[in-house]
Amino acid sequence: MGKIDMTEKSCKEFVEVLASKSPVPGGGGAAALAGALGTALGEMVGSLTVGKKKYADVQEDVLRLKEEAQKLEQEFLELVERDAEVFEPLSRAYGLPKDTEEQKAHKAEVMEAALKEACTVPVRIMECCCKAIDLVREIETIGTAIAISDAGCAAAYLRAALTSASLNVYINTKSMKDRDYARKQDQYAAKMLEEYVPVCDEVFQKVQARVQV
Repeated sequence: MGKIDMTEKSCKEFVEVLASKSPVPGGGGAAALAGALGTALGEMVGSLTVGKKKYADVQEDVLRLKEEAQKLEQEFLELVERDAEVFEPLSRAYGLPKDTEEQKAHKAEVMEAALKEACTVPVRIMECCCKAIDLVREIETIGTAIAISDAGCAAAYLRAALTSASLNVYINTKSMKDRDYARKQDQYAAKMLEEYVPVCDEVFQKVQARVQV
């Protein structure tokens, strides 16, 4: 299957196709895009910090965070595309005939492979979210105060991306016949949620306390 180019669409076009009956993009692609937006907001705080005399002692750290953020942003955008790509064979698998025992067996085999492949994308989105959340937690601490609200927004976007990606893990594992594999993926997703949702909430609350009168 060729590249779908979801990220080449305008914001308006992306939202319109997201709202339509089109099978892609869906929740996974939206989660990846939210991750890219959250990471970019964190990087923006860094961009506004670099070059300021007040923050000269942390400039090297900020430049490192910006570089790491740029890599994550690119991967998030690639995951928007990848999520659409892996859904296509899964969609085809659902439509396979199952009139005979042979057809049923073939469909089950194809479905299982497609489900496992589809599951890899939201798992990776979650992993990228965790890395981005660590970056945002650090930039909130050392970044310029004039953009601190954007660090809070970054945490909110990444929380949404992380939790929504987890639902895309669970919807795939739920249908898998290989329950050991499914259980491991579910446990891995749950572990990331358990560790990083509180971090997002902590960053958001710290920012909220700083900006409210």
